[in-house]
Amino acid sequence: MESKENSNKIGRRSVLKALAGVPVVGLLGYEILKKSKYDKAHNVQKEILNELGLTDIHSHVKTVTDASKGDLIRIGMVGFGGRATALAEALGFLDAGVFEKVGGAEAYATQIEFGNLNVAITGICEVFDMRAEKGLSTARHDIHTQGEFAKKHPVKRYMHYHDMLADKNIDAVVIATPDHHHAQMTIDAVRAGKHVYCEKSLIRREEEIERVYEAVTGSNMVFQLGHQIPQNAVFQQAKEIIRRGTLGKISHVETSSNRNTPSGAWIRHLDAQGNPKPGDERSIDWKQWLGPMPYYPFSIERYYSWARFFDYDTGLYGQLFSHEFDAVNQALHLGIPASVMASGGQYFYTEFGDIPDVLNTSYEYPDKGLTLTYSANLTSSRTHPRTIYGKDASMTLGADMTVTADRNSEKFSDLIGRGVIDPSTPMLSIVNDGGQAGGVDGVTSATSKYYASRGLTGTVIGGRNWDVTHLHLREWINAIRNGGKTSANIEMAYQEGVAIAMADISYREKCRTEWDPVNKRIIRVK
Repeated sequence: MESKENSNKIGRRSVLKALAGVPVVGLLGYEILKKSKYDKAHNVQKEILNELGLTDIHSHVKTVTDASKGDLIRIGMVGFGGRATALAEALGFLDAGVFEKVGGAEAYATQIEFGNLNVAITGICEVFDMRAEKGLSTARHDIHTQGEFAKKHPVKRYMHYHDMLADKNIDAVVIATPDHHHAQMTIDAVRAGKHVYCEKSLIRREEEIERVYEAVTGSNMVFQLGHQIPQNAVFQQAKEIIRRGTLGKISHVETSSNRNTPSGAWIRHLDAQGNPKPGDERSIDWKQWLGPMPYYPFSIERYYSWARFFDYDTGLYGQLFSHEFDAVNQALHLGIPASVMASGGQYFYTEFGDIPDVLNTSYEYPDKGLTLTYSANLTSSRTHPRTIYGKDASMTLGADMTVTADRNSEKFSDLIGRGVIDPSTPMLSIVNDGGQAGGVDGVTSATSKYYASRGLTGTVIGGRNWDVTHLHLREWINAIRNGGKTSANIEMAYQEGVAIAMADISYREKCRTEWDPVNKRIIRVK
């Protein structure tokens, strides 16, 4: 016959297994689960949180404050493709026809009530006439007053970004061009006295890193790189859990980017019927689009699918790993790796472009006793969340977060022995209820779902859904008006730029790379 003690232990473990995946800490505020009578009687989850010292973890979510107070900020947008459209919407601007089609004021009630940033889009610079017209029509219709506010602040098209930067009626710029323009445009913008929000990746090649860093740090302009995960409430709580040492000594971080569609591999020059998308040399200023890159005859493949070419990007590193590195670096403050080794190849999508379909990369941090590994695959959609391995517990961190005790943990041995914690199931989870926030059509495409799974779309704060891109732009706007430090500031961007360049060089030149912190340069080791 079982003893009472063993029966109690089995009961607790059974309940914990039944609760696997159920939120222990919700984003609407801290609550102890009351799913079963057993929880009500024994407060197992409360005991766990008390033992972990995490009963106040919800208090580490940043509150969303009013960002409309202060002088109007006039924004110029450089580039107006898909990402710029999303950024404009996050700023509070959406083409009137699209606004009504997707639900109008009712669909945007939350953004209308809380999202007014007191900014106007007064400049559009775009090399493609069709996209320029889209940008102009978007800037003429603000979500909050259905266009009445925008009418007071007319928008102008600029044929070259230097003309926009020379205009004293532009206070700040949002750079959403292909990556090969980012560094130089940022340099030119801060030198012209404009605040900068730049989409990732900030750099394409190593020689740009120091130049852009010196330009931004030598100015009084506010810089924000387009990584929005620091605004996610799940991430903020996860970061605090790590800071408190709940995981114990961290030795390994594993992250990945897996997608399995042509669009996910940046083959985007064809429409749904397989026909080439609009655009030719009469409607696209091809020379300006190429910028400093070597001349190549007009190519619709290169225009829409530029991320497939090392001429204009670093492929998987600049497009996807940049988000992964930012998330890990924001949480752990890793900084620049001591060495990097990359391998992989272009094995499936061989029609055009030269970026790899498969990547495996190792980043070594001997001073921290830690290795970061990154794997990427463009021919498989099976992925896994970022995983941080500690001696006492591991954490998975994506749209949601879980913490699972290690069965051999000394820190949790007593709780494991008493059956309070079962190492086969998460002892703590934080669930993001806002994965589809920020877009009235929700998460529809495979690419959108991928970003949602990584915590890069929506979150819930104060009981409301928030688009994390809006919050990231809001933080930038607040820093312009009131001072303060942005999350994805130039220091974080510098560290990311070096890490990307080291991996890019390792892959393309088939060598190991090392960082020389004294001379601030990347060393090739054959």
